[in-house]
Amino acid sequence: MHKINGYTEEEAKKLVDYISAGKRQGKTLSGLFAQYANKTGRAKGSVRNYYYALLRSTGDERVKKLLNGKELKAEKIVPFTEAETDKILKEILTQKSRGISVRRAVLNLAKGDDKLMLRYQNKYRNVAGKQPERIERLMRECGLKSGTDEAQRRIEEEINGLYDKLAASLKEENKRLTTLIKRLTDENALLRLQIKNNI
Repeated sequence: MHKINGYTEEEAKKLVDYISAGKRQGKTLSGLFAQYANKTGRAKGSVRNYYYALLRSTGDERVKKLLNGKELKAEKIVPFTEAETDKILKEILTQKSRGISVRRAVLNLAKGDDKLMLRYQNKYRNVAGKQPERIERLMRECGLKSGTDEAQRRIEEEINGLYDKLAASLKEENKRLTTLIKRLTDENALLRLQIKNNI
């Protein structure tokens, strides 16, 4: 059987029917993607990406037939303006400088909206990969050190913190062992004295 964007026609039909039925029941797309992923063993992101790729395959007659009467459509995505992009990136970079991962930062920024989170994450990765100078400029505008300087500083602080903890722990252990050796030496001397007196 010929595949449609990587799924068999049967798999594509099952997904379309599942999403269509769920939408009629008033369920959210995000929830339906998660449920379908759980049911089929696929990743939620993979199901979502396939669904949108399928809806965009408007030139494929098989897809038209599958979607006929289902009232499913891909929402038009309005691209971020340059000002919106800078604002998003500054927020992500600020959170990142506090040790928060990019994934957690975009999740915080999107307030739990999966689709928005994915858009923020893709925008960040796209700009970081293609326009690193823009990231550097935004970091300077936010008063942040460059990514490598900041990461290096954090690593050094963590290493120094671990070293200090280890040194303090060893110092305490050394004190404890010194006390123990003194006690055992004293006990040993007493035992020798008792043995000597009993002979």
